[in-house]
Amino acid sequence: MKSLPDIKNTAESTPAPGAGHRLHSWPSDAGRPGPEQLMELPRRPIVAVLENIRSLGNVGSIFRSSDAVRLGELVLCGFTGHPPREEIDKTALGTTESVPWSYWTRSTEALRWLRESGYQILALEHTTRSRRLEEIELTAPVAFVVGNEVEGVSEEALALCDAAVEIPMDGMKESLNVAVAFGVMAYGLAARLPLPSTAENSRSST
Repeated sequence: MKSLPDIKNTAESTPAPGAGHRLHSWPSDAGRPGPEQLMELPRRPIVAVLENIRSLGNVGSIFRSSDAVRLGELVLCGFTGHPPREEIDKTALGTTESVPWSYWTRSTEALRWLRESGYQILALEHTTRSRRLEEIELTAPVAFVVGNEVEGVSEEALALCDAAVEIPMDGMKESLNVAVAFGVMAYGLAARLPLPSTAENSRSST
């Protein structure tokens, strides 16, 4: 289990994450907004940072979960694959066009920019100081970091986080697949951080 170090403040600035994609014409499910419409709607004050996610299938699944909660942005870092990739599209099913995303070479630079922009930063990681999400007081906007499938969140990234979150595991294994864990975290945050305008809330799936 990793030891969560003290928070390190830094004055180093980096460019803001920017949109990393172009919109294409991908069909949406019947009665739901398309990619162009979604980009005009309010988004939740949540950013997710993906640090060195190796599986492109996992990246695609994370895009799909991000679309479901109308996440503010995905920040892809390190060797995390990014669109356009056919392997990502297989699980994303077009949601790379409906979720804002950017790419940063170093996760620490992205996290420093987010800290300077006023984000509360959480690590989804088992550490000696991890707590359940419901035990943490949230201050929007919120960013959370998910790490490599084997190594988890790096020590350097942990040093820039305000707290660490763990998902309770009552069975044989101590962790979930990273894309599944991402979905649990995203929905846990979405339940407490509503969309800016309730008039545009997504309809519940049937």
